[in-house]
Amino acid sequence: MDTHDLLPVGTVAKRSGFAASALRYYETQGLIHAHRNSGGQRRFERSVLRRLAFIRAASNVGLTLEEIRDELDRLPDGRTPNKSDWQRITTHWKGRLDEQIAALERLRDGLDSCIGCGCLSLRRCAISNPYDAAADGPTAPGAAFLPPLLRRPHKPA
Repeated sequence: MDTHDLLPVGTVAKRSGFAASALRYYETQGLIHAHRNSGGQRRFERSVLRRLAFIRAASNVGLTLEEIRDELDRLPDGRTPNKSDWQRITTHWKGRLDEQIAALERLRDGLDSCIGCGCLSLRRCAISNPYDAAADGPTAPGAAFLPPLLRRPHKPA
């Protein structure tokens, strides 16, 4: 590896659109790898930009970091996806997108009655939670009546 092909964290952040803190976090999560120079500063191989583009695309599809890590871990030697990898991965993504679209359509269709009546039909609303009935339910905490794909738990960084 030629050290001239290594990029400092600021360059990678600027070119990828990710904050430097996100790059450090992704490194701790094993999604990307950095080398250290003699001063201990992070240096990334140029190929990390493709991995970061993959992470961005997967996040936009709705994959969790665990799912992204699983996809990247299937690649040998930490490389970026090639054409056959993309075909396998995008098949999974298309299914995920179809599920998300269906969940969003159910949410949209359920909102129509509330929006159309000025929210005067809370007794019939599929999203309201009268008397906090969902507090002890199996889908608590959070927006218990949203479709499951739209309620994925948020994991703080």
